[in-house]
Amino acid sequence: MDRQRLAAAHTARRQDLTDFQVSSQALECRDDLLETAAVLDALALCHGHGSYLPRPYQEDSHHPVPQDVELRTDASDVADQLVRHDHQHGTSTTGDIPSALENGCTEAERNAVRAYARREWINSQET
Repeated sequence: MDRQRLAAAHTARRQDLTDFQVSSQALECRDDLLETAAVLDALALCHGHGSYLPRPYQEDSHHPVPQDVELRTDASDVADQLVRHDHQHGTSTTGDIPSALENGCTEAERNAVRAYARREWINSQET
């Protein structure tokens, strides 16, 4: 439905409505990313602290990855998508957005994006 409204606003050449629809969709996407990041982070925290898979990672069916390592990696990858979204759309509620993850990133950088997602989630629940 939102995409139909966006298309209709664009067809009608109503830039104000187009901007509003784009902003609304961006916030909905952010909410989805934030919720997913929070759930994965909580699951990863339940498995304790430890290492991450390297970035990029090539799956190997002969060497299964421990579940805790995979959870931490997935949590940081989704948190990275939140970071990228907030950089692009300016939708952070707490500020101090860390840098997005790049190939060869460190564990500290992965921890930073997860901590950022955690702060954003906590803030969203308090407001």
